Amino acid sequence: MSNKVALIGAGAMGGAIGTRIAETGNELHVFDLDAKKVAELVAKGALATSSGADAAAKANYVILSLNSPAIVRAAVFGKEGVADGAKPGTLIIDMSSIDPEATMALAEDAKAKDLRWVDSPLSGGAPKALIGELTLMAGGEEKDVNDAHNVLKDVATNYTHMGPSGAGQTTKLINQVLCGLGFLAVAEATQLALDAGVDAAKIPQALKGGRADSALLQEYMPRFVTKDYRRTGRIDNMVKDLNGAQDLARLTNTSMPLTAVCAEVHRMLTAAGLGGEDQAALMEYFKGPAAGKLS
Repeated sequence: MSNKVALIGAGAMGGAIGTRIAETGNELHVFDLDAKKVAELVAKGALATSSGADAAAKANYVILSLNSPAIVRAAVFGKEGVADGAKPGTLIIDMSSIDPEATMALAEDAKAKDLRWVDSPLSGGAPKALIGELTLMAGGEEKDVNDAHNVLKDVATNYTHMGPSGAGQTTKLINQVLCGLGFLAVAEATQLALDAGVDAAKIPQALKGGRADSALLQEYMPRFVTKDYRRTGRIDNMVKDLNGAQDLARLTNTSMPLTAVCAEVHRMLTAAGLGGEDQAALMEYFKGPAAGKLS
């Protein structure tokens, strides 16, 4: 039997999640302030709704894909928000990337309204969502996390319960530290290869299976080489996540010098007007010669 799912937020990531959920036989009710984004999902089998409350009233599961704690709170607890329409016991699955403390507060407020909450941020981006191969890290009560998997199994192949509310978001911040540093390392290595006259397009294959190999190397060095800036994520979203990691580091008194440098590079690119671009635009930071300095 198909699940009845409400999706609040149909941007680049939410749209990909919604596409996959609709394509796998679920009944999808979607709400977004951007009517064009809603229409794109309706064309794929989703049903449009007039508000978050309307969407939630028609569903047993509510997925959120939004950009900040303030937007999440407004979408759930604001006027005509999810809480106004959701039936008691409805499970809210927040796939946004927000800070752990805000998540814990949201989960408590949901509980007070007889709603359940699981934080399940993701890794893999829109391309993995579309083929159902996301990596998800979940926080919440075990029974709710298990229940959420009834829907999330359609978009993810790796789903791990990390602990109570907020644990999923903490794990996502750690993921983003690793990703941010990885993107920057691959971009820097690409520029060195180009400047030294090495065929950088061959490096992913040359290093495949070695200790330097990674999904980021295989996917992004070819894109860095050709300046393929197709948008599958945003630099300013990485700034948000690295800011969150640094906030958590201050709370835990954790020294993170490399993260600080990585965050500054992303902030510089955002200040230069590249915040809306994909991580591939990290190559704009180097602005070095195309290749052949030593050839």
